[in-house]
Amino acid sequence: MRLLPFLLLILCTGALAEERPLRFSVTESWAMPMMRIEDGQATGGILYDLQMRLAQKVGRRAELLVMPRKRVQQMLVRGEIDVRCYVNPAWLQESHYQYIWSVPFMVQRDVLVRRTHEQPLRPNQVQGEMVGAVLGFVYPALEPMFTSGHLLRDDARTQELVLEKLEANRYRYAVSNDLMLHWFNRQQPAQRKLQEVRELSTDLVSCIVRDEPDVPTMKLLRALVQMSNDGEFEAILAKYR
Repeated sequence: MRLLPFLLLILCTGALAEERPLRFSVTESWAMPMMRIEDGQATGGILYDLQMRLAQKVGRRAELLVMPRKRVQQMLVRGEIDVRCYVNPAWLQESHYQYIWSVPFMVQRDVLVRRTHEQPLRPNQVQGEMVGAVLGFVYPALEPMFTSGHLLRDDARTQELVLEKLEANRYRYAVSNDLMLHWFNRQQPAQRKLQEVRELSTDLVSCIVRDEPDVPTMKLLRALVQMSNDGEFEAILAKYR
């Protein structure tokens, strides 16, 4: 009889050892403070902290897969990503019926940005103006003007590159997440800080979790609720403000 508990312990230990890491998607266009990417690896930032903590709360390791935005969409369709965080329903091209939405964990503000010394454009000067944007991002407030040619879109691979090109006078206006704008300005002298012109949109962002037997879906969703109730999201954000 003494052998039975020992065998059960071995079996349980083996089952735990076989559990694969949770696969989190990381879009390579993200920049600090959302995500630090070095040599193709996610190493820090708001979403890094969030995803590592989420995996820890359900007792699994996190595998952060860094890839282009289009590949993220393809892997979601094939069910090859377990969790994708920092997403809004309006940003998705597919319904992703095999995923369940979590509670929102923060608000994203997209803002129009200019250099501090740049003079505001009058309405009759806007026609044909170049605006910096992130490749693959959709900006609903500006899409009609991009489509009509009223504004011209200049795409860069990451948000950081968009702001660097604006600062280097490659164009007079750009679109940015307000958190990334504030992070970029922290390293700029006062006379070179970029300035918010106006808010373009405000969106609640959440995670989506794959609803399949090999994923602890309900545990992950409950963990996100608990993190929200316990103020963990705000604590993570506060580190990078």
